[in-house]
Amino acid sequence: MTLDEAIEKHELRSGGASPLRARAIVLLIHGRGASAESMLPLGEVIAMPDLCYLAPQAEGNTWYPQSFMAPTAANEPYLSAALARMASIIDDMLGSGIAAPELAVIGFSQGACLASETVLRSPRPYGFIGILSGGAIGPPGTPRDYPGTLAGVRAFIGCSDHDPHIPLARVKETSAVFSRMGAAVTERIYPGSSHGVNDDEIGHLRAGLSAMTA
Repeated sequence: MTLDEAIEKHELRSGGASPLRARAIVLLIHGRGASAESMLPLGEVIAMPDLCYLAPQAEGNTWYPQSFMAPTAANEPYLSAALARMASIIDDMLGSGIAAPELAVIGFSQGACLASETVLRSPRPYGFIGILSGGAIGPPGTPRDYPGTLAGVRAFIGCSDHDPHIPLARVKETSAVFSRMGAAVTERIYPGSSHGVNDDEIGHLRAGLSAMTA
């Protein structure tokens, strides 16, 4: 399967450089009630036009129905389907000839939770991971004994200190899990910030993607 075929198969929206000419691929995962198209302007703000930004679309604009902190069964079968879809997208990208260090995964809100869980369950030497207002999925006490390693993978995790959707304890737990699996984690907690993406986070995304393509 070629990269163009993978993009068509998964109906990915695209922005930035042509997929076949880009220096790297950035997978952007949208949040609850948003859309693939709403994530593509993030690439414009990052302002690295030599990268290709690809965004999948959730059916009904939602990856799973309940909070990411809810009992897992409350989000099934949608959660398993979403995770399987992300894994399939990544597998097909890598199968097309994209090397894992040339692939970044960035998500916001529900998309950040899905990105976290996808990467933790399918660890590879990704080029960069960006978790914006999100964390690993599951109720308190969920085992985090993921197999594999993220050794050397750069990861940025950013969130408000009082995000109404994302408990600070889960952000800290997610950072710890990424670190335990070997990732080089940069965590930033923003006092009084809203549930959104701020300029400092954009700077960290830009730095991580720049290091990835250096």
